Amino acid sequence: MYTVQESVTYAVASVWSRGARTRAYPPIRQNGRTNRRNKSSVTDGSKPTSKPSAPQAQLSPQPEAPPEPAQKSKEPPKTEPEPSAGAGKHFLDRLPQSLPHIYRPSKAELLEAASGFWSRIRVHFKWLTIRSTRPFNADEIYALFSWILAAHVLWVVLGTTTFFMLTVFLINTVFAQETLAKWIGNQLTQSSGLKVVFESAVVPKWKDGVISFRKVFVSRRPGQGTSQVSKGSQTSAAAAAAAIAQKERDATGAAAEEEDTNYSQFDISMDTVNVTLSFSKWFNGKGLLKDVEIKGVRGVVDRTFVHSIEGVDPRSYKHEHHPGDFELDSFKMEDLLVTIYQPGNFRPFSVSIFSCDLPQLRKQWLFYDFLSANMMSGSFDNSLFTIHPRQTHNYTGAQLSDGRDTEDGSRWKKQSRIRIDGLNIDHLNTGYEGPFSWIYEGNVDIVADVMLPNEDDDSLAKVMSDMYDRVEATVTQNNSNRDYSDHAAHGFEDRRHPQALQQSQAQSDEDNRFIIMDVRVHLNDVRAAVPLFTNDISYVNNALVRPIVAYINSKKTFIPVNCRVVKRASEFDGSWTVYDSGLMEDISREMYDAFARDVLDDATSRKRRIKKVGIWTLQLAAQALFLGLAGNIA
Repeated sequence: MYTVQESVTYAVASVWSRGARTRAYPPIRQNGRTNRRNKSSVTDGSKPTSKPSAPQAQLSPQPEAPPEPAQKSKEPPKTEPEPSAGAGKHFLDRLPQSLPHIYRPSKAELLEAASGFWSRIRVHFKWLTIRSTRPFNADEIYALFSWILAAHVLWVVLGTTTFFMLTVFLINTVFAQETLAKWIGNQLTQSSGLKVVFESAVVPKWKDGVISFRKVFVSRRPGQGTSQVSKGSQTSAAAAAAAIAQKERDATGAAAEEEDTNYSQFDISMDTVNVTLSFSKWFNGKGLLKDVEIKGVRGVVDRTFVHSIEGVDPRSYKHEHHPGDFELDSFKMEDLLVTIYQPGNFRPFSVSIFSCDLPQLRKQWLFYDFLSANMMSGSFDNSLFTIHPRQTHNYTGAQLSDGRDTEDGSRWKKQSRIRIDGLNIDHLNTGYEGPFSWIYEGNVDIVADVMLPNEDDDSLAKVMSDMYDRVEATVTQNNSNRDYSDHAAHGFEDRRHPQALQQSQAQSDEDNRFIIMDVRVHLNDVRAAVPLFTNDISYVNNALVRPIVAYINSKKTFIPVNCRVVKRASEFDGSWTVYDSGLMEDISREMYDAFARDVLDDATSRKRRIKKVGIWTLQLAAQALFLGLAGNIA
């Protein structure tokens, strides 16, 4: 009986295990049933197996009921048709479904598994670049370096100042300050012949977006050659420059100097210089500087070594354009005070600029850009001067500053007013032989309304045309000698060479932009004298010298003179002063014509007054005669 119980227990366990396998692998079971028949002696389904099970239930009942495994074994055949759809698929098609899928961790899980700060940084970087933690392959490394290089190139082009500021900030240590100052100074003053001394370090201002230079000393003296940039003290640099200047004055008459010193020399110290840089301007040959702001300028401008050459016109000293000449988009200056020493034992005088704001400053158009300043105020030999937009009652300052349409359809870019009060006359009569040179005492008030032409033609054709004209002018200059013998500009006789006349006439036909200046000069307490030699004017106009001098002396208290000066814009190309632009000559010539008109008008009025006085005298004489005759008759 014990043997029968063991056999029943073994059979029940076999049936239960078979049911478990059937539930786990229904597709395999279905496939096996279709191909071959399972001939197990225990689970063949024959009815004799039920014969020993009946006494087993009666002899020794077990805790686990034997019918349950049998029922479970009968349940799977009911669900056999369900997986029949995938039974016909190939093994390779069923392989991806049977394999377990690899789990991909998220960024949060990777950060939780990170052990330190740098490992978390590595997870952040790799997740940002490749969305994984696997090592980089070669293609990804090449792409990363390409993006870094392209980003830096774009950064340098668009944000040149920011790039240089970061570079300065990274290498501006105590040991690298002098090297950095030398490198930046040499780039900014390349081939300028200036000596630059930085007392403090170069400091980037992140808030303003500029690179700041503190306590800068700039000097231009003979013997310096190319630009020299160093780091030191302003005081010691100024003392050394003064010693060099004194040594030059002592050795002036001893021996002839080998180097040409016929230029303005200066020693200037600046408290703060703020600059912004532009890669695009440097790439186009317009210099590296974009915006410049200067504050706290003190120093000396020495022009005692400047002398005029006989037979050379001042216009021959115009600046010739070179690639790399600066063209600033903005220039501001505050608190300037310098002392100027003029040649010919002229008294030293001071020039100060309180504030200055220029919309642009170009090396080739230096004097013209100062004339078109937005605002400038200062003093010249204790005479206040201002440059500001002209104000009228019919138009606002914005309309006059931005330009307006006139009656003839033309358009002016800007209309400014220049005003100088109480200027000593000796600044106008030195070095010239016009009407101003006849006045040796007094002061003048000058008010000039300047109308600047429009320059809004920035098309590609215009740029190419200007470039072609500049190259052609350079070639013409090298192949032919220019003749500037127009020293008789005051004489109102054009005695230039015929070739020069034809060249100027051809240029005048192409350039149709004019600058108009309405000048009003008020002479106060002046005295004039007849010049000994009047070679600057013709014989016909020489007859008016004495009447003009007599007219000035007769009305010396206050003499108003009005005139208009019209100049072509091309005449300011390369000019840096009022002399090399020819503006002083034109003003002197127009002043002569204005004086001549006033003298003629004054003679006419004098004749009219003489006639009136004569008639009045005759009337009185006739009345007296008739009264006398009437008395005698009575």
